[in-house]
Amino acid sequence: MDSNEDLAQQAEDKNIPQHVAIIMDGNGRWAQLQGKGRVAGHKAGVESVRAVVSHARKSNIKALTLFAFSSENWQRPAKEVSVLMDLFMYVLTKEVKRLHKHNIRFQVIGDLSRFSDKLQKNIAKSEKLTEDNTGLVLSVAANYGGRWDIADAAKKLASDVKSGTISVDDINEHSLHQHTCLAELPALDLLIRTGGDYRISNFLLWQAAYAELYFTDVLWPDFNESQFEQAIDCFDQRERRFGKTGEQARNEET
Repeated sequence: MDSNEDLAQQAEDKNIPQHVAIIMDGNGRWAQLQGKGRVAGHKAGVESVRAVVSHARKSNIKALTLFAFSSENWQRPAKEVSVLMDLFMYVLTKEVKRLHKHNIRFQVIGDLSRFSDKLQKNIAKSEKLTEDNTGLVLSVAANYGGRWDIADAAKKLASDVKSGTISVDDINEHSLHQHTCLAELPALDLLIRTGGDYRISNFLLWQAAYAELYFTDVLWPDFNESQFEQAIDCFDQRERRFGKTGEQARNEET
């Protein structure tokens, strides 16, 4: 039995999250520990992205969302921001072809208006290339913030009310959710943060309401398929109650 078959068998034996999100933290600290500049850490982190995308695909996870660049990251040193943009361009021009080969659908979520015209065009081109793929959905959050996501959804609802498409009474959790990023994907099951900090840093605030949270001290460039599998194993051991009692939740599972 090859590794892909092994993973498929493991998926049948455990509760695999359908949608996983990762806050990829620790690139700068990893580089400093190596005696290198922060930029080297971001470049090393690309290998970890490849590893988790590969593992998610082989594990039959439906959606993987990666926090690449927050709306607050513009405050970082200009050189670091420039390198991050260059890496983004590299991923769009090189890695997306590999994603397409593996039937992965790629999309970018966030306020893209602040990016250069060239970058916006490359994003659109990459999304167009993979839009009909039916495998893993890989979402990259760039210039994204959870508060922005909710505010943007509220703005769209307000516009609908103003145009007469809906009434104020039609606004509820479901209608707001339909205007948030990732609304078409399975509910977020597992949110992973690497790097040792215990916060979600304005990432997927709406979507994470009932997600299981997993924090690890491992710095992002050291986060590999084995580390990812540990997070999935931990998820498998959690009892997800969604407001019910443990007994109710267990009875529903059976």
